[in-house]
Amino acid sequence: MTTSSKFDAPPSSSSEASSLTGSVEASQFLHTPKYCEENIYLLCKKLCANGLADSDGSDLFVVFISNEKQQIPLWHQKASQRADGVVLWDYHVICVQKRKDASSSHKVWDLDSTLPFPSRLASYVAETFRPSFKLFSEFQRLFRIVHAPVLLKYFASDRRHMKDSAGNWISEPPPYQAIVAEDGTVHNLNEYINFSAVEVLENVEADSVNAVFNQRFGIVVSEGQLEEFFSLIA
Repeated sequence: MTTSSKFDAPPSSSSEASSLTGSVEASQFLHTPKYCEENIYLLCKKLCANGLADSDGSDLFVVFISNEKQQIPLWHQKASQRADGVVLWDYHVICVQKRKDASSSHKVWDLDSTLPFPSRLASYVAETFRPSFKLFSEFQRLFRIVHAPVLLKYFASDRRHMKDSAGNWISEPPPYQAIVAEDGTVHNLNEYINFSAVEVLENVEADSVNAVFNQRFGIVVSEGQLEEFFSLIA
């Protein structure tokens, strides 16, 4: 993912958000700047391995955030040079972990955020997306939700998107080998980060919740539908 400076944001307002897993630090997870999709892929695997998630990742969902123009403002970003922490990304990737029961909250794991790690979904949405701030259409965010077990099986990236026309790295790649899908696919990142408005669900219903468990590239919802979707996850 890469950044742009073509965005003017309002002054930041802060509200307290509390961590849900105080013993976990973002520094415990491998993080390579500008490679959020790989960072979250590995985070899902580690959450499964260390018992913080179901062993098969069934309680985890990977969420790709972008739009047709690939320019989305997010607040509280570590990469920001601004006091309000806003960055205009081409895309971003986070992990949402469904709540264990009705008395708990959905969690967001975002290695690039300055918010508590993890954060409650409602707090993360309020602080990172600023729903009350009206955006021009070219900045409005869309969300591709992919069930983690599906992503871990099919996702692949050979990092070609992080090279310039001369073949030089735009940002240094991770030290490990590129991720290859179980079926041998070496690159399908574009299928996850390219968005079209026609993909957005008209309504979030039980059928769309069921579809996310089977669709290789997940389902696409609008910002207003994001929390609604997770409210239907059992």
